[in-house]
Amino acid sequence: MRLAFYQPDIPQNLGAAIRVAACFSCALDIIEPCGFPLTTKALRRAAMDYGDLVEITRHDSWSVFERALPAGSRLVLFTTRGAAPLTEVSFTGHEVLLFGRESAGVPDEIHDRAD
Repeated sequence: MRLAFYQPDIPQNLGAAIRVAACFSCALDIIEPCGFPLTTKALRRAAMDYGDLVEITRHDSWSVFERALPAGSRLVLFTTRGAAPLTEVSFTGHEVLLFGRESAGVPDEIHDRAD
């Protein structure tokens, strides 16, 4: 399972996500551009002591991220417009859990791409 964040706006939220990824031993993808400068130093600061425990991959754009999706993975978008509540979704471990921007979610074409 992987966590993916589409153009995150708030560095503290990304830091929390990195810590969650470390606790669950899953990889994390950051789809840029971010709403804040994401320097190596800022990323280390946000991750605190958890950064070395997480495989973090930065993608320059949605298209770069989409090409890098693991074969056979299912893209699950966390959204208020979801087709099913989280409690009704079955997970296999081959999912990429996608979270949109805090301020705007994801564009419709990405929403439509989600499984």
